[in-house]
Order: sequence, then C-alpha cells, then structure tokens
Amino acid sequence: MPKATPRPNDGDDLLSVDRTALRPLAERMRPRALDEMVGQRRLLAPGSALRQSIESGRVHSMILWGPPGCGKTTLALLLAHYADAEFRAVSAVLSGLPEVRKVLAEAGQLFAGGRRTVLFVDEAHRFNKAQQDAFLPHIERGTILFVGATTENPSFELNSALLSRCRVHVMEAVSADDIAAALQRALDDAEHGLGGRGLVVGDAQLRLIATAADGDVRRGLTLLEIAAELAVEQGGAVSDAILEQVLADRTRRFDKGGEQFYDQISALHKCVRSSNPDAALYWLARMLDGGCDPGYLARRLTRMAVEDIGLADPRALQMAIDAWDTYDRLGSPEGDLALAQLVLYLASTAKSNAGYAAFNAAKHDVHEHGTLDVPLHFRNAPTRLMKQLGYGKGYQYDHDAEGGIALDQTGFPDAMGERVYYEPVARGLESKLKEKLDGLRDLRRRAREEGGQGDAS
Repeated sequence: MPKATPRPNDGDDLLSVDRTALRPLAERMRPRALDEMVGQRRLLAPGSALRQSIESGRVHSMILWGPPGCGKTTLALLLAHYADAEFRAVSAVLSGLPEVRKVLAEAGQLFAGGRRTVLFVDEAHRFNKAQQDAFLPHIERGTILFVGATTENPSFELNSALLSRCRVHVMEAVSADDIAAALQRALDDAEHGLGGRGLVVGDAQLRLIATAADGDVRRGLTLLEIAAELAVEQGGAVSDAILEQVLADRTRRFDKGGEQFYDQISALHKCVRSSNPDAALYWLARMLDGGCDPGYLARRLTRMAVEDIGLADPRALQMAIDAWDTYDRLGSPEGDLALAQLVLYLASTAKSNAGYAAFNAAKHDVHEHGTLDVPLHFRNAPTRLMKQLGYGKGYQYDHDAEGGIALDQTGFPDAMGERVYYEPVARGLESKLKEKLDGLRDLRRRAREEGGQGDAS
C-alpha cells in the first residue's frame, strides 16, 4: 500500500515515524493501519464500501459523526496515509476563517503540483454557515478531500450545501471489550507503548479501566498511562488501590445541549409512555449522573403527566407539581428521589393522550374555520337592544332541564355543527368518563334528530 512520505519538521504528521516518549500514550498508540483500529466493525469490515475505497486510495469527502474517542481523527489520518496525500488539520474551536483560507491556499498549490490534501476539520459543527461555505468550491474542484468530524447530528449542525458534497459516516462508541484489547496492545508494545517496563495489570483491572473509559479509547489509554505511572513508583504492579485512585472521579459521556442529551430525554419520555418503569428510571439516573439540570427533568416529567397520562389519572399532574416543588425545596441529592418516585408512578399508571389529541383537533378547527360567531342563545343580553336582536333567545338553563343537561342545545358555532374531539380511552379514570360521555353524546344525537323531525313537520 502507498505510504505518506514523512516531511522534516512536520509536527502535524501524526503518522510520522519520528515519535517521542513525550507524547501521551494515546498518541503513541494511534493505529498506523486499518487492521489496528478497534471498534467500527460495521463501518470498516473487510469488503465494506468505505474500507475498499480507503485501501484503494480512492477516498471521498466525508463527515465522520460519532462520540469522542471513537477514532475519527485516526481514520482521517489513515485516509491520507493510504491515499498518499498530505494531511492538514484545523479545529473549529481554535481556528478562524483566515487560518482556514491559508490552509486552503496551501492545498491549492499542492493540487496544482499534482498532490492531494486531506483536510481534517475537527468539531466541524462549531463553524458557522459562512465558514462552512468556504470549503465548498475547494471540495467541488477536488483541491481538498474534506473530512469533517462532529459529535453532533450533521442534519442539524451542518448546512445542506456542505452535506450534499460529503458522505456521512456514522461511527459508534467503542465497546469495553475492544478498549480492553487496545489497552492490552499498549501493555505489550515495547516500542510505542508500555511494554518492557515490568508492569503487572490483571485482566479484571484492565476490564475496569476499559469500562471506565465509557466508549472512548483515548480516555482508556490515558487512564492506563496514569495507573502505570503510579505503579512504577510502587513496584510495577497496578493494585486495586491505585485503580481506585485513578478511577475515582470518572464521569460518563453526556452533552447537556447535544445529541446525547436529546436522545436520552427521548428515551426517558418513551419509556414512561410505554409503561416501563425500570427502563425509565435508568434513563433518569443516566441524565442526573451526566449533570442534567433536575429542573429541566421536572418540567419534562410534568409535560409527560399532561400529555401521556392525562385524565386517565389526574393525580399524575399534581404528583409532578409536588415532585418539582420537593426538588426545589431539597435540592440534590435528596430531591432526586422525588423525581425518581415520580418517574416510577408516571410509568406505572394508566395512560391516555386523549386530552392532548382533543386539544390539537380543536386548535385545528380554530385555524380552519376562522372567527365564527358565538351562537345567539349563548350570548348574554344585558341591554334591551341585545334582547331585541335575539341575544340569549332559546338558551336553556341546564340546571332546570331534566337530568341537569339541556340535550338539544348545541355548543358550537352554527356554521360548524357538532364536533367530537375528546375520545376517552378505556383505561384508568377515563374509562368512567368514556362511559358517561358516550351515553350523553348518544342522547344529544337523538335529541337533535327528534328536534329536526319536529321542525320538518
């Protein structure tokens, strides 16, 4: 396979053979061939379209979408390596448009000389629309092979013009088993890794580090390196005490405003809706553990009480307000239990979206029919003129009617006729409401029919 030629003083060429011990372990152990990558079996399986294009050197501009530490930077480096192309990297966090234009100009000069450039743009979603547009003509002309890396959903964070010129490849978090394999390789590698230092790490301890990495290979290697440094000072064995110290402050992946955040709140809501209290409680715990604002969770749970439980169990709404108030009074961690109990109740009780659907149907009719007049019999008549105009004429006071309901009295504008929005489900309290309303609606229908027949005669 073709190989990129190392250039003197090229600090950006991370595949250069000139590696130093000063570089972090995660950098020293960066894969130098596709077979060395861990995870991404679906994307880089033998015979897959992407792998074939990389190995043949016929690569295309692309967006790599995946969580931190899944191999986006490494894959971009390998693209340049296999395509015998220059590798240049910019970060949307650190680079502005002037720096991007400078890199693009250099790529243009190389292209004129017959050499391609793989331009890796880290955190591509952080560039605004104008900055993203700057790449478009260069991608079209083939001056650069654009590789954008993002942890956010490209559909929302990247503009359509850029997406139309790139193929999106989804990368997955690396499993604990694969991370453990990467850690073991680092322990065995005497040239680039930690081999030859007399380190002793048990399989169970390696597994703990891999699990703590939470899908991030770079993080796992960093934790291993810290543990190794402490072990060297204490004889070379990575003890349980060392691991406890290294892993004490680990946190799970969570982005308060990003894709993971919305995926997890969606999972919580849908588990409540599907009456799965155990799964709902898990997602609540995940979000709290990740640092989600409990006030936000209380608001969303209150929404679930009105949207998905509704009148099947009216107590749910009051419980949601009470749990929200309890958290405001107690704070974390004591107040978290109130939210947990609310989640369990919401997920366990009867469900109905009949009220939600009815309100949406009513809003639709308001939009469709415009400003229709209130029926005359419903209008108040405080003046003589209004009485002469028929305001209030024919109004039936329900308390005086038989059964307490004036059955033949319409409640809708005359131009609309009767409507049925609210269809209670046969669950919880709504089963009783359904029985009552079905009976009333039938009586009203009969009363209207009898009234119509009387008018005809």
